[in-house]
Amino acid sequence: MSNTAWETLSNQAVGAAGIVYFLALVVYLAEWASLRQPAADRELVGAGAAADVPTVGEPASAGRTAFLGRLGILLTTIACAAHFVSLVGRGMAADPNRVPWGNMYEFTLSGTFVVALLYVVLYRRFALGWMGPLVVGFVVATLMVAVIWLYDGVAPLTEALNSPWLVIHVVSAVIATGAFTLGGITSVMYLVRMRAERRAAAAERPLSGWLQRVPKLDALDRLAYRVHAFAFPVWTFAVLITGPIWAHEAWSRYWNWDPKEVWAFITWVVYAGYLHARATAGWKGRKAALLALVGVATLWFNFIGINYFSTTSQHSYAAERVVP
Repeated sequence: MSNTAWETLSNQAVGAAGIVYFLALVVYLAEWASLRQPAADRELVGAGAAADVPTVGEPASAGRTAFLGRLGILLTTIACAAHFVSLVGRGMAADPNRVPWGNMYEFTLSGTFVVALLYVVLYRRFALGWMGPLVVGFVVATLMVAVIWLYDGVAPLTEALNSPWLVIHVVSAVIATGAFTLGGITSVMYLVRMRAERRAAAAERPLSGWLQRVPKLDALDRLAYRVHAFAFPVWTFAVLITGPIWAHEAWSRYWNWDPKEVWAFITWVVYAGYLHARATAGWKGRKAALLALVGVATLWFNFIGINYFSTTSQHSYAAERVVP
C-alpha cells in the first residue's frame, strides 16, 4: 500500500470508530433508560404499593438491560479495534514509517484509544459496566475535537521528536493520561451519587434506577484511589525521568521552564497531593474527588490547551513549525 492509501485507511478507520463509538453510546444510554423507574411508579412505591409495581429487577427488564449492556461493550470493543487501525495507518503513512505521535491530532487519537482500551480491559475485573456511557461519551467528544480542530496531515517527525525517547516518554504519558481520565470519571460519579443520595434521603425515596447500578460511595472511592495510585508512578516516570532525559538530548537542558513542562509538573504536584492527603490526612470521599477533578483538569489542559494558548512552548507540535 502507498503512503496515501495508508493515510486514507487511517482517516476512514477514525470515521468508522467514531460512528461505532456513537452507536455504543446510544446503546449505553438505552441501557440506562431501561434502568430508570417511571415517576408514577416511584410515587406508587412511596405509597406502599411496591408489590404491584414492576421493578428494575424483574426478568423482562433485567434481560433487556443485560442484553443492552453486552451489546454496548461489544460495540465499544469493535470501535476500539477500528481506533487501533487508525493509529497503525497513521504510522504506516509516514515516510519513513514511525510511531503515530508526530502532532497533536495523533497524540489525541492515542490518548482516547488508551482510555477506551483501559475501559475494555478492566470492564470485567472491576465491573465497569456502569461507566460505559461516560467513557464512550468522552471518547466521542474528544475525537470530534481532534478531527475538526486538531487534524494535521502525515509528515515526518521534527528533529526534536525523532528520538528513541519518543516511544518511552509518550507511551508512559499516554497510559497515565488514560488511567487518570478513568479516575476522574469515577470521581465525577462519586460526587453525582453522593448528591443523589442526599436528595433521595431528604425526600425519603430510593435512588433512581440507573444510579442504583453505580457502585456505592465507598466502592467508588476505593476504585478512584486504586486507579490514581496506578497512574501516578507512570506519570512520574514520564514527567520527571524520561521527559528531562529527552529534553537534554534534544535541547541540551534537562529543564527549560517550558509551559508544557511546568503544567506537567503542576499536574504531578496535584496528584501527589491527592495521594498524600489520602494516606496521611485521611482525605476520602468528597474532598478527594474534588482534588482528583482538579488534577484531571490540569492534565487535559496540559495535553491539549498549552498547544493553543501558549506561543512560547517548544512542545507545541500542533503548530505548523519546525522545533529547533
